[in-house]
Amino acid sequence: MVLTSQSGAAALANCPSGCNCNDDTLVVVCEESRLDVLPIALNPSIQRLIIRNNKIKTIDSSMQFYADLQHLDLSQNDLVNIPAKSFSYQRKLQELHLNHNKISSVTNTTFQGLNSLTVLNLKRNFLGELTNGVFTTLPRLEELNLGQNRISRIEARAFSGLSALRILYLDDNQLSSVPTTSFSLLGSLAELHVGLNAFSFLPDDAFAGLNRLTVLDLNGAGLFNISDFAFRGLPGLRSLNLFGNRLSVVPTHQLSSLTRLEELYIGQNDFLALEGHSFKGLKNLKLLDITGATQLERVEKGAFEDNVNLESVLLVNNKRLSIIEDNTLLGLPKLRHVSLRDNAIITLSESVFVGKELRQLDLTDNPMFCDCQLLWLQVLLNDKSNFTQVQCTSPEHLKDKYLKNLSADDLGCVLHDTRQQTIICIVVVACVATIATLVLILYRYRKSMQEKLKDYKWNKGRKNLEYHKPISTEEDCIVRGIHPSQYPVPPPHTPGLRPIPVTEL
Repeated sequence: MVLTSQSGAAALANCPSGCNCNDDTLVVVCEESRLDVLPIALNPSIQRLIIRNNKIKTIDSSMQFYADLQHLDLSQNDLVNIPAKSFSYQRKLQELHLNHNKISSVTNTTFQGLNSLTVLNLKRNFLGELTNGVFTTLPRLEELNLGQNRISRIEARAFSGLSALRILYLDDNQLSSVPTTSFSLLGSLAELHVGLNAFSFLPDDAFAGLNRLTVLDLNGAGLFNISDFAFRGLPGLRSLNLFGNRLSVVPTHQLSSLTRLEELYIGQNDFLALEGHSFKGLKNLKLLDITGATQLERVEKGAFEDNVNLESVLLVNNKRLSIIEDNTLLGLPKLRHVSLRDNAIITLSESVFVGKELRQLDLTDNPMFCDCQLLWLQVLLNDKSNFTQVQCTSPEHLKDKYLKNLSADDLGCVLHDTRQQTIICIVVVACVATIATLVLILYRYRKSMQEKLKDYKWNKGRKNLEYHKPISTEEDCIVRGIHPSQYPVPPPHTPGLRPIPVTEL
């Protein structure tokens, strides 16, 4: 027990000023400790060494004393270069963070010895190119971050040996075209982030060989145009980010082959409208995010007709978007989240969507004109407590008032009770239907009815005529072909009885 106490005291005594050394967890943390060299007298058994935001300029031989390291963080220092074989003793190291330094180059000997490394972070340095085989000594590497450098050239076999790589960041560099040949070596890659470069154009088969890719980030890649078959060979792509490019139309045909796509981010582009079938073929799309499209003016009926699995639609911060046509969001049985925040929407028809199925609806920061056309929305807002408030912009007497708190009278509605309106509509429709049916029947059987009516009138007239005509003269009998000998003999006159005239029935 005494020996243990002395050992712990010795370890604490060797802990540099401003650092936190824990011999129980084998973790040393030195943040903003003003260190300019790596400490040499730490516990050689430490497993996590974090020396972040200091003044270290190079990695020296002191690293050889820490062979049990599993996590090394030297980010936010002043490292300019890394001598060859600096990590040759770190056979157990799994994560190496060298981000936010001033490293201008790495070679195929820089990371020699790091056979167990799974994460390498070189983000925000001064790297200008990647030469062939630079990462061949990292057979287990799964994540490589080269974002925010100055990389303008990647040789064809720069990524050779990275058979286990699953995540690659090359965003915010100076690439003028997609390094397709280099990518073709990364058969296990699942995520690729290459936004904020200067591609301008995606050719056919731009990502050939990446048949396991599920996430592709082209945010701010400078794209004006996308070839018809640019995304060919990406059968499993689930998420695509085209945010912040210069596309003048939605690339409907180019996207249609991505049948398993679930998330699409396509805001901050230059298209004017979402036309019918804009996202044709994307039958598994669940999330559509169109934020900050400064030219977008309208969303047309049928724009999402092919996307029956949509769950969330975000149309946010589109300063010219004022028209969302009727039935635009109908026929989407799984739709639960709709955000129309910060657009130029003045009014919204009840037939745009079935609001009662939604869990979230955001209409804030729109210049809403509150009149009777929004009575349906006022009722909906009162039914759904989790919907955002809608504040009126006009007319003047309702400015800044919340739609939820207004009455039908406030909105200028003649019929206050929506149930009364519904009953009246049903009665009117029923009457119109009945009249239309009668007219149709009369029109269809008009000839038959005319014939029957004509026959009825003729027969009635004939019977009346025959009933009232008496046979009273010999001439009438002769005309009728009756011989005088056949005249009916009148009965003897009986006193008190009036003679009954004989008529032919």
